[in-house]
Amino acid sequence: MRNLSLLLLLLVSFCLSAQNLGYQKPDKAILDLIDVPLAPIVLMDDTRENMVLLYRDAYGSIEELSREELRLGGLRIDPVTNIGSRTRYYNRVAVRKIAATTAEATPVTGLPENPRLANLSWSPDQRLVAMTHTTSTGVELWVLDVAKASARRVTDATTLPINANLGDAINWFEDGQALLVKVLPADRKKLIDGATAVPTGPTVSTADGKKAQNRTYQDLLKNPNDEHNFEQLARSTIVRVALDGSVTPFLPTGMYAGINFSPDGAYVLVSQLERPFSYLVPYSRFPEVTTVYAKDGSKVNTVNTVPLIEDLPQGFMATQPGRRNVSWRQDRPSSLIYVEALDGGDPAQEVPFRDEVFRLPPPFSGKGIPMLKTINRFAGIQWGDDDTAIAYDRWWDSRNTKTYVFNPGDARVKPTIIADRNYQDQYSDPGRFVTTHNRYGSTVLALQDGAAFLLGDGYSEKGQFPFLDRIDLGSGKTERLYQSKYTDRLENLQDYDPAANRLMVRIESPTDYPNYYFRDVKSGKLTQVTDFANPFAALGEVHKEVITYQREDGLELSGTLYLPMGYDRSKKEKMPMILWAYPREFKDKASAAQTTSNPNEFIYPSYGSPIYWVTRGYVVLDDAAFPIVGEGEEEPNDSFRKQLVGNAKAAIDAVDKLGYIDRTRVAVGGHSYGAFMVANLLSHSNLFAAGIARSGAYNRTLTPFGFQSEQRNYWEAPEVYNAMSPFMHAEKMKTPLLLVHGEADNNSGTYPLQSERYFNALKGLGATVRLVMLPKESHGYQARESIFHLLWEQDQWLEKWVKNKGEVKP
Repeated sequence: MRNLSLLLLLLVSFCLSAQNLGYQKPDKAILDLIDVPLAPIVLMDDTRENMVLLYRDAYGSIEELSREELRLGGLRIDPVTNIGSRTRYYNRVAVRKIAATTAEATPVTGLPENPRLANLSWSPDQRLVAMTHTTSTGVELWVLDVAKASARRVTDATTLPINANLGDAINWFEDGQALLVKVLPADRKKLIDGATAVPTGPTVSTADGKKAQNRTYQDLLKNPNDEHNFEQLARSTIVRVALDGSVTPFLPTGMYAGINFSPDGAYVLVSQLERPFSYLVPYSRFPEVTTVYAKDGSKVNTVNTVPLIEDLPQGFMATQPGRRNVSWRQDRPSSLIYVEALDGGDPAQEVPFRDEVFRLPPPFSGKGIPMLKTINRFAGIQWGDDDTAIAYDRWWDSRNTKTYVFNPGDARVKPTIIADRNYQDQYSDPGRFVTTHNRYGSTVLALQDGAAFLLGDGYSEKGQFPFLDRIDLGSGKTERLYQSKYTDRLENLQDYDPAANRLMVRIESPTDYPNYYFRDVKSGKLTQVTDFANPFAALGEVHKEVITYQREDGLELSGTLYLPMGYDRSKKEKMPMILWAYPREFKDKASAAQTTSNPNEFIYPSYGSPIYWVTRGYVVLDDAAFPIVGEGEEEPNDSFRKQLVGNAKAAIDAVDKLGYIDRTRVAVGGHSYGAFMVANLLSHSNLFAAGIARSGAYNRTLTPFGFQSEQRNYWEAPEVYNAMSPFMHAEKMKTPLLLVHGEADNNSGTYPLQSERYFNALKGLGATVRLVMLPKESHGYQARESIFHLLWEQDQWLEKWVKNKGEVKP
């Protein structure tokens, strides 16, 4: 009785103080797992001689997120420093020889006092790494000498501030002695404070009768003040900066976006934004002019002019008419390619070929030379040599993808389709082609006597066994060179060197942190490259397994099951459970039924993971399969709710049958579309004791021109939009729901307004609901204060409404 009184007192205190709550920290068992140092990011040079280790903090701070931020044209910019306001920085760097007998790395000297490093780029000879450092006032250029393990500043943010607002801020010249750098123009005009500026008139938008069915993008331009600010922040002057710091003008001021040198360094491809801007679409669809310049800055030719794109045809496979995908051929010194739609960019048009690829050699004028036509929408090329290249296409409606082998130098040679498959069918995935670097330092296919090589993930009905294949590009026949046989760990194949017949692999197990090794393919011998310690050793005794089970209609499902820390499987005590999932749409049941979860993956509790609660006495079913299938003419969303509930019931039944849980104490959680799933499950079933929905969308009439995998607009399928919207069924909510949302969510469709309006509806109808708005946070959360508080909120909610369900009255 005394314990119950104390619990009641705590809960009353919790409820009364929630409105003015400061940032909280979760239970120590959770905090000890979340507040750990991260292992470094690993960069290796092509020769596999040197390794650069990049360290960063796991989280930022709310102070950093509170810096001034402008949200313009789909960008989020720090107008003081002129770099993305949400940029994640590295703050420590080390280097070591890969073949060294000791695992000790050498810390890089000469770095600034508080490094904020980004935009790292190897020099052409890979002796140096260029990078930017962001000071309190701007961005400057630094260079790391790998052999000396030392860094030095090349430009100063005060005298030559870099403009990294549109990316591609630094690019190496081919000689490795200088870089092409975007810098702030001397004539930049003062930015307008939209909150205090006196309007000069109304903002007017017009429509000329053309359909413009665009997704609900966020951070768009809204008025002339935004247009002014975007233009000033996008404008750069391009200069050549030598390694000794000397500066030479290259291109005059403009709104420069992409900058790419040709493989031989003789030319540079530059894209430049132009007016008019748009209030409907992000800057990536503003007018753009693409021009080729010589390496001395002289203009060669304008190769593409794209108008403002506001009115694409309907459908995920819609694209712009005219030239697109202008890029360099990686197998040639300086030759361009581009793609043109043969259906006008309209997927509703029936044509034998959707796209055609053209090559455009120097001087890059006139119409290109035909190379290849694709049956589906063009999806990319991997270049090999003058005679061999691999092309891909894709079609959303059928989930079909094709892989072509073609001759880039002779269009008269008919392409061969070597793969024609459903890209959602993981079991039939032939893998990705192995690449190497050619004499220009460009990434191309690793070819050997008319053959190429494939690295596959190796998913199958029996488990995951990654493989290396040799494929004859003439016949399409494959030969298995290596396949992992591990059943107690996972061996991911990272890269393959045909000349040395050696694989770079990464091996892990639930309790062994992922580390890199060389594997000799012929002998099988392993040589360890890294030795990163496990920062989550406290989870070492947690039981993990992948379970499979069936939905009521016979569809095979799976999920990764974790039992509470110290759980005795022989006693089978009935514990509370958390089910965490994310719905995915499929066009066939066979693909939907495939299992891609691996019990041998390392247990890595990221901030959004439910795994922490194994320390609090919960069973966790993570990444539970929630397929939504629509075969033939039926769309998946036509039966979304029924399949959603069927997936949830099957998951709970499966774990309950194992004897581990009290099925009356099960919570469901999800993020983004997973949050949308949670709200629907709680509205249309009585399977759960409580729910956690983070950064979701709940009213689909606010995303009327499609959402997630739905191509139809609201007026074509109003019954689907209404049936799938939890907001429309708020009166059915009888289960406690925790809503969490970042106040600065920038994801298409998941406006913070979605959670605010849904909360108001639920509260007005008498539901048990709590809304937590995280200041300054976007769709994913960054600040340690926010993340710690999020975990505290989730823990409090689960303890009250799941673990102690029925003990305390609301």
